[in-house]
Amino acid sequence: MMTRKEAREFMMQVFFQMDANHSFDVDDKAKYFADFSDKGQEKYCSEIFSLICNKKDEIDKLITDNMRGWTLSRMPKTDLAVLRVAVCEMAYMKGIPETVSINEAVELSKKYGTEESHSYVNGILAGVYRELEKRGTEEK
Repeated sequence: MMTRKEAREFMMQVFFQMDANHSFDVDDKAKYFADFSDKGQEKYCSEIFSLICNKKDEIDKLITDNMRGWTLSRMPKTDLAVLRVAVCEMAYMKGIPETVSINEAVELSKKYGTEESHSYVNGILAGVYRELEKRGTEEK
């Protein structure tokens, strides 16, 4: 049975591949989920896949609005995939505490990113958290 932590990692890898292919087509789900056999996190993975495919521009704007000295094109693709998963959870998925999304993203960025990744991933997500709090998390 896949844990939520493992599901986040799987989805980060899916979004990394989608970014490399320059395609966030929601209809490509079968291609990316071909090796996915675990039913334990199927709902979570399907939901986050659809959300990121359909709300990528809004998610990327939240990331961009909270970056300093970086652009999405300069950011390592692994970090961007981690950020997209976390921001999607924070902005659109009820029942997942923002602190959990942030902590899990920081851990993934330590595993897959550069030496500095976890630091700026944490900073960007802290800014996103403040922005969503200011909006009253109306997206949720």
